[in-house]
Amino acid sequence: MERVLVINAHPLVMSDHSLSLQVLNRFISKYRELNPDHELQQIDLYREEVPAITADMLNGWAKLETGERLTDVEENLMLRMSEILRQFKWASKYVIAMPLHNFNIPSKLKDYMDNIIIPKETFRYTENGSEGLLTDGRSVVVIQGSDGIYTNGDWYSEVEYSHQYLKSMFAFLGITDYRIIRAQGHAVLDRSEILAEAFQAAESAVLHWIRDEAFGQG
Repeated sequence: MERVLVINAHPLVMSDHSLSLQVLNRFISKYRELNPDHELQQIDLYREEVPAITADMLNGWAKLETGERLTDVEENLMLRMSEILRQFKWASKYVIAMPLHNFNIPSKLKDYMDNIIIPKETFRYTENGSEGLLTDGRSVVVIQGSDGIYTNGDWYSEVEYSHQYLKSMFAFLGITDYRIIRAQGHAVLDRSEILAEAFQAAESAVLHWIRDEAFGQG
């Protein structure tokens, strides 16, 4: 049975107006319709605690390496990071919903990535460079909302760093089945047309996952 982790990276956690969240809801609805027995969990990054890299976190990591005693603050941080990492590794499929913020991912999503890109857990160092450890056929779908259009092969496409970063980081961990659904152009295009196209892409992504499962690829 597949295990799906929904990563909600929108600051307006339950917004009815958000393009990315509307597309996420369509994706989840379609997936549940076709896979009612699959497990699904959700983490809301702007509602739940997601530790950022701070002095306390760095000191906690260093103390874990040397066996020193952690402060209460450091221990709580390490415990929460372990919970986030454990949930991430539990899943076999991931769907991330987010707005594009100044050509990059939301700040809480960057914090989340720092909680899951962990040596000896999701990747390892070797003499020939780093090696991803999540090579068991996992998949990622990113649902991104934006005011601008970032697929015209122009300057905007070059500086759309969120897609480059996420695709590269998941590949770094060993996850190469990566798809992005764009609900883009809200500032210049008709909202209903944007959603219609994105809804269709979301349903196609669900079917892609199901085909992979049928052929034992996910």
